[in-house]
Amino acid sequence: MPAPVLMVVGTASSVGKSTLVAALCRLAARRGLRVAPFKAQNMSNNAAVTADGGEIARSTAVQAAAAGIAPTVAMNPILIKPEGQRRSQIVVEGKPWQTLAAADFWQRKALLWPVITRNLDALRAEYDLVIAEGAGSPVELNLKAGDLVNMRLAVYAQARTLLVGDIDRGGIFAQLLGTLMLLESAERRLIEGLIVNRFRGDPALFVDGVRILEERSGVPVLGVVPWIEDLDLPEEDAVALEQAQPARTQGITIAVIRLPAIANFDDFDPLAREPGVTVRYIDYPSQLAGAAAVILPGTKHTLAARRWLRERGFDTALRQFTGAIAGICGGYQLLGERISDPLAVEGAGGEDDGLGLLPVETVFAPDKQTTQTVAKVQVAWAGAAELHGYEIHMGRSRRLGEAQPLLSIVRRGATPAADDDGCQSADGRVWGCYLHGLFANDEFRRGWLRQLGWQPAFDPLPQTDPLDRLADQVAAALGSPVLDRLFTISP
Repeated sequence: MPAPVLMVVGTASSVGKSTLVAALCRLAARRGLRVAPFKAQNMSNNAAVTADGGEIARSTAVQAAAAGIAPTVAMNPILIKPEGQRRSQIVVEGKPWQTLAAADFWQRKALLWPVITRNLDALRAEYDLVIAEGAGSPVELNLKAGDLVNMRLAVYAQARTLLVGDIDRGGIFAQLLGTLMLLESAERRLIEGLIVNRFRGDPALFVDGVRILEERSGVPVLGVVPWIEDLDLPEEDAVALEQAQPARTQGITIAVIRLPAIANFDDFDPLAREPGVTVRYIDYPSQLAGAAAVILPGTKHTLAARRWLRERGFDTALRQFTGAIAGICGGYQLLGERISDPLAVEGAGGEDDGLGLLPVETVFAPDKQTTQTVAKVQVAWAGAAELHGYEIHMGRSRRLGEAQPLLSIVRRGATPAADDDGCQSADGRVWGCYLHGLFANDEFRRGWLRQLGWQPAFDPLPQTDPLDRLADQVAAALGSPVLDRLFTISP
């Protein structure tokens, strides 16, 4: 008998579906259930790498961690990585499939439905429960004919489905009631209940709201989940970067240039969590003022980002900048002397001068390197501990002359390695590499921050696992009887 599917759909993008799925995965795992997350199709440049070198969305990897299992490509069989200019790289079962314009992908979507059902069925055969996540809204009527991820999937799996709305953005009644109204009858019958998410204040003040929703819909409100401050989980996509920037605090500021098609910006979350460190995303050179360091992050389109930097005036600004400069993945490529894409891997192809801050040349290749990687740092301030991270890149970079590498690679996947990665300037002020996740390594992160003059006013206290804190809040909002019903796995 295939495992049941519990599905979470939302009234719109960014209403909290991903975090609720993570919470439910943790709560199910606490009850001893073998539970796995599933998202048929995700659109995000924040990616993770599985143990076998597959590429999936970062949010799905977080959900797998909440479930206490290693992520696999079956949990996110389709990943769309926008490259800008209405083009995206389509990753299928962890590997690049095609790079397509939006209209072309729409025409090919039908080919991917068997991929989705095959992977969902495999998870249902292996686990006790699968918790699936929808995308955007399930009632975008102009898009519904090509739906791969919302109610078509719910109907296929006969999933017990939760509909989530975000009260903080306003219009919660229109969100939830309007979505229910637009569902087809076979879809509406699958709705197990409603969840009001991100409520600020006393939930007792929304008692009348719960009553109105239940009377108008005939569907129970399963819970009112509070707004949870400082959750410290990776954002699913770059929408979060459009929110207000943090106010200036005491300590040091690190500027991250918000490149077009920015990728894996969750690399910098560990920096932002340190006391006395402010991470600020910037769009113009004038915003470099007062920063102790600037980071060029990953990007899904390096040559387009290079043109953008030149047009914005960052070339001169970065050459005049006296603080530290770091580049990760695409940012590392941008710091070099030359970037070439002779096979048009990124789209139009071509070549361009880099920023010229590191003696490195990059050439794009048709095969993507995706691997979990272990390395050691060849600088004294980083300590002796091994770094654990991951690589996702199609460019191949080589150092010129006597330039020094930043990292010695110890292992890629399960295979021992003995090569180098990255480059550093002679004075160590400028460096770059391909290793995502390196700032999650405490010795490296704090060693670099101390080089910048960081002196924390206090040692950070041990933190509760944010997934446990999230799960506790959701459990309190939904209550045991609701969770008992949702996690029932008998037919």
